[in-house]
Amino acid sequence: MTQHPATAAPGKSAAPAAVPRIALVGVHGFGERHLANLARLQEAGRLELAAVADPSPPRPGTLADAVAVFPDLGALLAAQPDIDVAILATPIQTHAPLAIAALSAGMDVFVEKPPVASLSQFNDVLAAARNAGRLVQVGFQSLGSAALPALAGVVGSGEIGDVLGLSATGQWVRSKAYFNRSRWAGKRSLDGVDVVDGVATNALAHAVATALHVAGARTLADVVSVETDLYRAHDTESDDTSVLRIRTAHGTTLLCALTLCGPEQLDPSVTVHGTLGDITLYYTRDELVVSTPNGERRGTFGRTGLLEDLLEARSTGGPLLCALEDTGAFTAVLEAIRTSPAPAPIGAAHVTWEGEDDDAHPVVTGIADLMERAAKAQATFAELGVPWARHLPPARTLTLDGRPVAEYQDGSHIRAVSSPRPYLHPVRTLGGTVVTDHQPLDHVWHLGVGIALQDVDGVNFWGGRTYTRDAGQYTWRPDHGSIAVTGTGAAETAARSGGAAGKLQESLSWNGPDGAPLLREERTWAWSGVAPSIWRLCLDFVLSPAGDKPVSLGSPGSNGRFEGGYGGFFWRLPACANATVWTADGTGESETHGSSARWLAWSGKFDAGPATLVFVAPEGSTDPWFVRVDGYPGVGQSLAWDTPVIAEPGSPVRRQITVFVADGSLATTDIEALIAQQGDQS
Repeated sequence: MTQHPATAAPGKSAAPAAVPRIALVGVHGFGERHLANLARLQEAGRLELAAVADPSPPRPGTLADAVAVFPDLGALLAAQPDIDVAILATPIQTHAPLAIAALSAGMDVFVEKPPVASLSQFNDVLAAARNAGRLVQVGFQSLGSAALPALAGVVGSGEIGDVLGLSATGQWVRSKAYFNRSRWAGKRSLDGVDVVDGVATNALAHAVATALHVAGARTLADVVSVETDLYRAHDTESDDTSVLRIRTAHGTTLLCALTLCGPEQLDPSVTVHGTLGDITLYYTRDELVVSTPNGERRGTFGRTGLLEDLLEARSTGGPLLCALEDTGAFTAVLEAIRTSPAPAPIGAAHVTWEGEDDDAHPVVTGIADLMERAAKAQATFAELGVPWARHLPPARTLTLDGRPVAEYQDGSHIRAVSSPRPYLHPVRTLGGTVVTDHQPLDHVWHLGVGIALQDVDGVNFWGGRTYTRDAGQYTWRPDHGSIAVTGTGAAETAARSGGAAGKLQESLSWNGPDGAPLLREERTWAWSGVAPSIWRLCLDFVLSPAGDKPVSLGSPGSNGRFEGGYGGFFWRLPACANATVWTADGTGESETHGSSARWLAWSGKFDAGPATLVFVAPEGSTDPWFVRVDGYPGVGQSLAWDTPVIAEPGSPVRRQITVFVADGSLATTDIEALIAQQGDQS
């Protein structure tokens, strides 16, 4: 709710002055913009600039002779000028004490962003405003844009379908000079006082505040949780490259991906992602872009100045566009950042410096694509496995002779529309080459190595859009399930020929969107060394109905998509050069996709070197291979190529596969000898 003057402060009349008298505290930096705006409004007869306060006086000739000049707000208040509104354009750490002083003196306040440096300060200033019966407007200028109600109208009309989530992205360039401009710049605290400067709380705070507004999150109560993933390339205390994931009380997830270390400066934006399209607000230019299958349209809107809005509210008693209490959601984000561990430095190997001396600025390698990927997957940099990000400990690590060969992820951080499920990533060769990918930009629901199906009695356990026979295309539907581990057998590790080995047995529940189980699964992972440069991964899974009725297991192929029978076991590879895929009978995607050869091999040059994967089906298997090379690198064994498979009570569906993971390039003769030597592991 917005405060309105309830009682007059001592020495002030209950009615606002016809021409309000304004004091500007802080005339340099952003204060210069306020001076220009105040001059414009004074010329229009809207206000009178009566006083300014700054320890460094404005340049001679900047102000009219009638404007009183003070070294600070304390001196201004001691002089007792008849001031109606105080504008605070001062360092972050001074906002709260100055606002409380001005409010206590009976002034309405316009405070620049961020309004405070902690949740405690927020509560203190809010209490001071209520006790004084005065107004506090916060300088998030974008919230005065007429594009915001227009955006809400588009979302409300259903033109972009149901909302999947929101994202805010900002890529700016900031040099060393930016952080050398003042003592507080780039600081989390200064002389024991909170500052909380940073990309999300100051430089690109408008992106966060605007996105929260669009998400319907204004007050503290509107925010359920804030997850922070903070990094820095500059030699500062504060973060300059970060991801925030905010969950609101309305059930919306907002992902903010922000950096001051981009290769170029781009206009920041807020996007609402829908099932039928997206709508993006470029808030610095008040432009909306609506994108749907029917095309794209753009519109530019006007903006109400927040000082003018404050003056209007003083006269009419109407609500403020950005009242202090309506920045409670933003303050919840700021508080999460304030109390987070210090931002982790980004390794020098991942940063390129451009320019010299104070003009030098860092560029984080690939940051534009990483931010896009984070926004699309609603994932943090750490969850994406970005090499310079913090390492998130996996649920389990698969090792051979003390060397990690795979990490087991429980999938708990995966967004709901990507069908959360357990998977292996990264999977490595014995030489350390990573041969899996997860949450890639092209299909953020692809998750390393695991089991997924797009149609289990109409529930999508694959993620992303669903292909249906009726639609004849992929569409977003609220049909996403999740797979959760319900029990784990003791992992066995024993010495075997060729090195150590391990086994992991799991019980899992395949749950629908309502949480009700559809399938029960028993899954076994087994891994063992084969040769100094080869190890073997075996997967066995059994799917049974959770109830007493049959369950249909299908795919896009079984629903009418030609040769789209993916589902079951799937291995998403990372990008690799010179990729070659082949079986004993053919080479290339066209000759291997849909074939039922006993084995299929993939060889290529990955980031850390060449590697070969050999996928081996059990003897007698007729499940076709699903192969993608050109569109994206992936291999699967189709469980329901063009016809559903039925899991019956008492008659479950069982599948097995073995994968040999090898450093270097293997030839067909090597592969056949390897399979003959190792035998049928199923």
